[in-house]
Amino acid sequence: MAVNKKAGSTKRYGARYGKRLKVKAGLIENQYKQRQKCPYCRKVGVKRVAIGIWGCGKCGAKFTGKAYSMGVK
Repeated sequence: MAVNKKAGSTKRYGARYGKRLKVKAGLIENQYKQRQKCPYCRKVGVKRVAIGIWGCGKCGAKFTGKAYSMGVK
């Protein structure tokens, strides 16, 4: 008997909303929860503070970017 694995943080949705939407939601969540590189001090320690607002844990800089990723190179 095969057991279906539920995808990471989207397992909280259970049997609702369909597989395709849960996969997309999981990809977006993984993207914005990753630590990004700070454009000022170059340390990998930037986390999302709010939608479109990012903050560095080392230098304390706060700046804007895209909603789910910094969008800064």
